[in-house]
Amino acid sequence: MKKFTFLFLAVFALMTLTSCDAIGTIFKAGMWWAFFLIGAVIAVIIWLFSRGRK
Repeated sequence: MKKFTFLFLAVFALMTLTSCDAIGTIFKAGMWWAFFLIGAVIAVIIWLFSRGRK
């Protein structure tokens, strides 16, 4: 019975959820976080180099 319930939930989720939209939203959010983090890391590196030269 447990196996049937899990199978039913899996099939129901596959039918109702649009995975392309979900994946697209996750990648968009991840892309913006990556841009932010890369910018922050570059800013910290520049700040450290400018402090070290003085």
